[in-house]
Amino acid sequence: MKRTERLHALSEMLRRNGSRGCSAERLAREFGVSVRTVKRDLAALENSGAPVWSRPGPGGGYGLAAGASLPPVSLSPAQAVALMAAVSAAPDAPYADLAAAGVQKILDVLDPRTRARANELAGRVWVNAAPSSPRIIRSALEEALAEQRVIRLRYTAKDGRTTTRDVEPVLFASTNGQWYLVGWCRLRNAMRWFTVSRIEQASVTKMACTGHTVDEVGEPPANARPVHARGE
Repeated sequence: MKRTERLHALSEMLRRNGSRGCSAERLAREFGVSVRTVKRDLAALENSGAPVWSRPGPGGGYGLAAGASLPPVSLSPAQAVALMAAVSAAPDAPYADLAAAGVQKILDVLDPRTRARANELAGRVWVNAAPSSPRIIRSALEEALAEQRVIRLRYTAKDGRTTTRDVEPVLFASTNGQWYLVGWCRLRNAMRWFTVSRIEQASVTKMACTGHTVDEVGEPPANARPVHARGE
């Protein structure tokens, strides 16, 4: 791991540990370096403006001051390209447009040298993503889930039957290359998985969802996980 990447990972680890802090020895083990190197890295973070604190004695260590602002995140060219590749390869993912806009914001604040290296490396990463579902449909699904509003779908099932139904969105799921909206179907009075590509029309209603939870969906596939697990 290059030093710039280690400094970013170090600040993130300190942030996650909050007021508990971390000992220099633990940080050294985590990143596979010496305690002396960790202390140099901590000094570099502090000199860059990061609100690093230290607590001597048994149970002491290092941390970041609660509520303080951190200096701008510095990404390596490879990290920037990793973000670009992930977003470009998944145009049908929920909130993909917002993700692309977020990546662009990150690129805009990179120093010119890093941005130039990232742009050069990005030209060496090609993607051939499948065509995405219509933006107007995805926008409606995203809004309904975020605002917890009932969404009215015109949906064609695998057997060719088309129905219009009101759905309380619970989660998005991706499996075997397909995106699904999982929600409580008021027509069937049960939880259902709707293939996003089979949704022909979608409109957000003014009706609020009644509180169906992720636990009601049942057990996820063995290799499924949230895009960001709690506490990580």
